[in-house]
Amino acid sequence: MATYKKRGYKPKTQEEKVDALEQNSTTAEVFNTLDQSASKTEEWAVRNQKYIMIGVGVIAALVLGYLGYKKFVAEPKASEAMNEMYTAQQYFDQAVNSQEKDSLFTLALNGGEGKFGMIDIVEEYSGTPAANLANYYAGMSYLNLKDYKNAVKYLGDFSSDDEMLGPIAKGGIGDAFVQLNQPDEALGYYETAAEMKTNEFTTPMYLFKAANVAYSLGKADKALKYYNRIKKEFPASAEASNIDVFIGRAEASL
Repeated sequence: MATYKKRGYKPKTQEEKVDALEQNSTTAEVFNTLDQSASKTEEWAVRNQKYIMIGVGVIAALVLGYLGYKKFVAEPKASEAMNEMYTAQQYFDQAVNSQEKDSLFTLALNGGEGKFGMIDIVEEYSGTPAANLANYYAGMSYLNLKDYKNAVKYLGDFSSDDEMLGPIAKGGIGDAFVQLNQPDEALGYYETAAEMKTNEFTTPMYLFKAANVAYSLGKADKALKYYNRIKKEFPASAEASNIDVFIGRAEASL
């Protein structure tokens, strides 16, 4: 059995000499193993240096490529798309305030004077903010033209956190489903529109629409909840002007 030896101690007996040799041999073996492992790691690195550098290069190229794409492709494309949409947006704005709505909404969709319409913007500039906004304009144009399926399609592709546009797009889908005689779907979208943002315009408007559809579906309790919320939270809204009549009707149905 090996015993602890002080530094500088010299073995005296044969047994101690053998023990010392074994310890030295084991230590040497450990270091040799470490040396061999280090050597093999170095050899692997040398042999695969080419592939390591290629891997690093690929990663760097991807990062630089993304940054370059964003700076030199994506941003100019987004700017170009907004410029191309200008004429179509003017047609839409004119349609909202005009007696010739159908023709102007059609021009907003399909373009005129050699300029892109909203549908062109969606197709040619996919992924840009302009294409996203064009989905909204296209959806609202189709809604006004009574093409309700396309209204659902384009408004469904639009997304926004804007205080007004987000709820109005969801509410527009609800309006389309009402016209398509799909009240359950309409109710869901009206509820979503009412809850997306809280303000004095869209919230009471879509609460009122949701309440009316809920009432028509025989859900008087839900309708009453929405009517009461309008009366309590939005007393100055247009929807609150005759709200007691609707509350009374819903209460009578329970």
